[in-house]
Amino acid sequence: MKKKILLKNSSGLFAILFGRSTRKRVVRKRVVQKKKPIVTPEDREAARVLVHARLEHFNQYYNFSYNKVTIRNQKTRWGSCSNKGNLNFSVRILALPRDAQDYLIVHELCHLKEFNHSSRFWDLVAEQVPDYKRIRHMLRYTAPIQ
Repeated sequence: MKKKILLKNSSGLFAILFGRSTRKRVVRKRVVQKKKPIVTPEDREAARVLVHARLEHFNQYYNFSYNKVTIRNQKTRWGSCSNKGNLNFSVRILALPRDAQDYLIVHELCHLKEFNHSSRFWDLVAEQVPDYKRIRHMLRYTAPIQ
């Protein structure tokens, strides 16, 4: 049985196969790294409209103040909150189900009050998204680059 491992170096990804009989590794071929999907201005605008509308909806309950809201073409994060009160979201939030979109927005909004993942933070999130654990689990296995 052969085992395939992908390794990354400065020139890209390489597939290495470990054979059962030889126990030697052989570099087979260079694997082309996938580029980020092209994000159109229409995608960014649709995400901006969605995020602002849902932020306004949930902030009627929380009443937190925030500065800028930015939509980015992020590779590894669904969203983030800076210590200056800026909220950032991936444009790929559009591809998620509505409950996951709401969870992400509430999650980042709650960081404005609790800038950590303490039990107080999760209690804040649960006030508006009671099934956050299920959604969080789903998002861990759904990469933003897809």
